[in-house]
Amino acid sequence: MMQEKRPVCRIRLEEVDSTNRYAKTLSESDEWQLVTAEFQTAGRGAGTNSWESERGENLLLSLVVRPKSLEASRAFTLSEALSLAISDALSSYVEGVSIKWPNDIYCGQRKMTGILIENELAGPLVRRSILGVGLNVNQKRFVSDAPNPVSLRQVLGREVDREEVLERLLDCFALYVAMLENGLFDELHQLYLSRLFRLGVEADYSDADGRFRATITGVEPGGHLLMTDTEGHQRRYAFKEVKYE
Repeated sequence: MMQEKRPVCRIRLEEVDSTNRYAKTLSESDEWQLVTAEFQTAGRGAGTNSWESERGENLLLSLVVRPKSLEASRAFTLSEALSLAISDALSSYVEGVSIKWPNDIYCGQRKMTGILIENELAGPLVRRSILGVGLNVNQKRFVSDAPNPVSLRQVLGREVDREEVLERLLDCFALYVAMLENGLFDELHQLYLSRLFRLGVEADYSDADGRFRATITGVEPGGHLLMTDTEGHQRRYAFKEVKYE
C-alpha cells in the first residue's frame, strides 16, 4: 500500500554523547524529529550496555514520534513497528533477516541492529516515544566484547549508502505506524511474529534459576516472551529476564 511521506525535521550532529539523550531535549513538534550523528561518545544499548560504532561508518539515530491516541498498554506496538521497518529495509540488501525478541535485528545468527526505546506517558497514553537505533552499515571490524556483531558491508562485501538505508527505514516505518494508528494491532503483531528469531526452534536459554532448553512459542501483545521448555512447562518472561545462549 502507498503511504504519504511523514514530515520529518532532521538534526544532523557530528558528535554527541547519545542521540537519545539529545532527542529528549527537543521541544514539542507535530513533525517527526530525527537526530542523526556521525559518532556517539556514550552510545547506549539496552540496560547498561554500550553500542560500538566507528565514526562515520554506521547509522546512529533517534526518531521522536508522538503517536495518535496510543494507549500505554499498547506501547510494545511501536517496538514491533520499528523492528519490522528495519527488517524490511535490511531485507532489500541481504537475506536471513529476523527480529530477536524484543527488538534486536539479526542477519543469520549475528546482530546487525540494536534498538533502544524510551516512552514518555501522559496518563494512560504514550505522549512521546524516542526510538533509538544503532544500525551497522559500513563498519569493517568490531573490537568490543559484544558477542556477535555484523555489518551490511561485512555480509555484502561492499560499501552501502547510509542515506539510502535510512530513507528505506523511514518509509517502511511510516507504513507500519499507519497500521498502528488505524488500529491494525493484530495484523501488526502477526507480522512481527512471522519474523521472530528462533520461533518454534528448540534452543538453549538461561534465567535466574540457570540454563534450560525451550522453544519460543510466541510473544504476548504486551511484549512478554512465551516459551515451552523440554519438560513441558510454560514460561513467560519480561525483557532482560531470560538470556539467549
